[in-house]
Amino acid sequence: MTLEELMPQILDLIFEYGPKLVGAILVLVIGFWVVKAMTNGFKRLLEVRDIDASLKPFLVSLVSMLLKVILVISVLTTMGIEMTSLVAILGAAGLAVGMALSGTLQNFAGGVMILLFRPFKVGDFIDALGHSGSVHAIHIFNTILKTPDNKTIIIPNGGLSTGSMTNYSTEPKRRVDWTVGIGYGDDVDKAKAVIKKLADADQRIHKDPEVFIAVSELADSSVNFTVRAWVDAADYWGVNFDMNENIYKTFAKEGLNIPFPQMDVHVHKD
Repeated sequence: MTLEELMPQILDLIFEYGPKLVGAILVLVIGFWVVKAMTNGFKRLLEVRDIDASLKPFLVSLVSMLLKVILVISVLTTMGIEMTSLVAILGAAGLAVGMALSGTLQNFAGGVMILLFRPFKVGDFIDALGHSGSVHAIHIFNTILKTPDNKTIIIPNGGLSTGSMTNYSTEPKRRVDWTVGIGYGDDVDKAKAVIKKLADADQRIHKDPEVFIAVSELADSSVNFTVRAWVDAADYWGVNFDMNENIYKTFAKEGLNIPFPQMDVHVHKD
């Protein structure tokens, strides 16, 4: 069949489906603009209503996705595709996509579980799946962490919802532990008194419960103390670093030795 013979059929198809195609494209373009405006409006509404910061990114993403799905279905309907046929096509496509994107669906389910059971929220410092950082945002498929050195870590929600996790921000107080060593022959009671004095002088360390100081180990090169103190969670690292520095400086002034591993070598001559 020549092109001249096909031309009438092509023109018939253009006249029949052309207006529908143009209309569908216009609806799609205008629809995406409307979806964006509605999503931004919904986001502002959440901010006005003071919704939990953990929920905002998830809800905004979910609403945006649902509106786009409705838009695409509307466009297909505009082109003359019957709803029964569309449902059958979507069902078959959904099964295939579901099998191909099983991991993505698992991440979606994980995001829902995280928001339902709330093992952490935005702003918490967590340790999960080998990564540590502050929770920056919880999205539909993943959670974003910010590390102390300002790196961005993206963790899939599927593994995050089923794996083990440590949340350092759940409790208002944390315990700081130190191991402090002195040399054999140094005054144990004096060392305990110096540590107690340093702990009492730091206003960030709680007085109740009292600071715990005890000899924990007679090691190879040192007599080791275990020191435990309770502080507000926000003061944990500051107290930890400052106490290490203060112990080192004060022990030197008080004549207490902080030993280091050493070895005595004896040389025998024939």
